Amino acid sequence: MRALRYFLLLAGLTALSVWSVDSRAEEPGDDADSGFKEIELFTEVLETIRQGYVDSDKVTYEKLINSALEGMLADLDPHCQFMQPKVFEQLKRHTDSTYEGIGVTISTKNDVLTIVTAREDGPAARAGILPGDQILKINKQLTEDLGIAQAVNMLKGKPGEPILLTIRRPATQKLHEFEMKREIIKQSSVKDARILDPQLTAPYRMGYARILQFSEPTAVELADALDKLEQEGMDAFVLDMRNNPGGLLNSAIDVCGEFVKAGTVVLTTEGKPGSGEIKIYRTNAEAKRRDRDYPLAILVNHSSASGAEVVSGALQDLKRCIVVGETTFGKGSVQSIIPIGEGKAIRMTTAKYYTPSHRTIHENGVIPNIVAPLTPAQEQALAKWFGKDTLPPEERKKLENFSDPQLTRAVDAMKGALVYSSIRKGEAPSPVASAAEEKKTMEPGAEPAATEPEEKKATEKPAAKPESKPEAKPASETKTESKPDAEDKPAPAAAPSTPDTSPE
Repeated sequence: MRALRYFLLLAGLTALSVWSVDSRAEEPGDDADSGFKEIELFTEVLETIRQGYVDSDKVTYEKLINSALEGMLADLDPHCQFMQPKVFEQLKRHTDSTYEGIGVTISTKNDVLTIVTAREDGPAARAGILPGDQILKINKQLTEDLGIAQAVNMLKGKPGEPILLTIRRPATQKLHEFEMKREIIKQSSVKDARILDPQLTAPYRMGYARILQFSEPTAVELADALDKLEQEGMDAFVLDMRNNPGGLLNSAIDVCGEFVKAGTVVLTTEGKPGSGEIKIYRTNAEAKRRDRDYPLAILVNHSSASGAEVVSGALQDLKRCIVVGETTFGKGSVQSIIPIGEGKAIRMTTAKYYTPSHRTIHENGVIPNIVAPLTPAQEQALAKWFGKDTLPPEERKKLENFSDPQLTRAVDAMKGALVYSSIRKGEAPSPVASAAEEKKTMEPGAEPAATEPEEKKATEKPAAKPESKPEAKPASETKTESKPDAEDKPAPAAAPSTPDTSPE
């Protein structure tokens, strides 16, 4: 026992010494002597457990070291984890276009396992699960002691296998049980590209599209949709990234490139202070098809995370869009996957995202230019609207009169931008008569209202002779000047909790 203890201590000290020499970053607050002492304590506790614990099969070196590594990583932040071979292999397959599960993205929020997004075409959404729901049990097993990786493993499974979730809905604090079957989930990207209803957008034509997540083909799919909408005479565009959990960073950068000049800096990532690890991300000239300079609004909410925050934060900083909705999730950190042998790996936070103005997204989120929160009832109605194609006919009929308050605010913002643009160009539209004025002019026998010039006619000059007549001078022309409406100022919003998003 003593020999092994000294061996473990020597191994730990060697690793500590190598790290101290190689690391150029800012050192932790303690010193090497403290590290030696703590490693000695670790080896002493390890051997004490092995020698004294009643069940020998639970205290093998492999189990104890793995448990220590899991706790070590989990204690750093919700995004760090120690991955066993099975979990590491699943992570490597995560970028595939399909996976088996229930179609949700999960995270920890306020130390509770939480649904970040529920894909509207997935089993969870069809069962009635909503973003923000807290998962208390999976198949009757409590989740309070589960890490994200463990929860993901429990949620995934073979297609057709049943699963039971017990959730708490924060808006009502009520508990619900949802039973569903796992399916093969296809990860679509751009959806619902169309010209919006003219009754909402008149006198303009406004395009709309949703990005559900950022995958390999997202930027190309969006460019195809924009090309089509431009051919249909689109004047402005609304990009909906509500409930978008993120995805591939390069895809998010390419989406930014559709709306700004090639080579524009849209993001930097910065590592540990003193490490010198700074990476600058610019838009790709090869990925851009043409200039798209029409007004742009971006819709976000509390479930917009990671890549969605990169796009909205960058274009907001660059004064290229108006962000409408709610403060985003606040997941703006970079995780590096480091293999450690035997099929195992660690995932560790190594950098944070910064927008072009050097705002940090992590734990802060992106605050909209126009804050437009939804009530819990409105959020539930929106989730049903997004998943209307999967609803039975009687449920779809109930959504015929659905209205989206956040989309309406975005459309109003685009109308204002278009009017302002036309004023700058000297092409301002004529004022629209009020309904009362229109009705009055249409009444039979109604006479037009008398108008008075702003300047009175010149007074008559006194006559020099009795027979001379006064000469009237013409009234001067009057000009009207239209003033823009007052700005819609956003209300302050609280910063959201730190998330990690793991699709399952």
